[in-house]
Amino acid sequence: MNSYSKPLRRSTRDQVIAGVCGGLGEYLGIDPTAVRVGYVVLSILSAGFPGTLVYLVLWMIMPAQEYY
Repeated sequence: MNSYSKPLRRSTRDQVIAGVCGGLGEYLGIDPTAVRVGYVVLSILSAGFPGTLVYLVLWMIMPAQEYY
């Protein structure tokens, strides 16, 4: 088992608005487009999920990736 844990960061390469969904996709090891589609579907179908507010909070608290 690998003890290295990848940090959760906003993507600076795969971003549409702020890179939140791209960063979540990279962190979870799934296609960022699938994360975006799931996020939109969850936001539309669930009155209890404040999609825009959650996105804005994640944008503020997730640091951006740094590429060297």
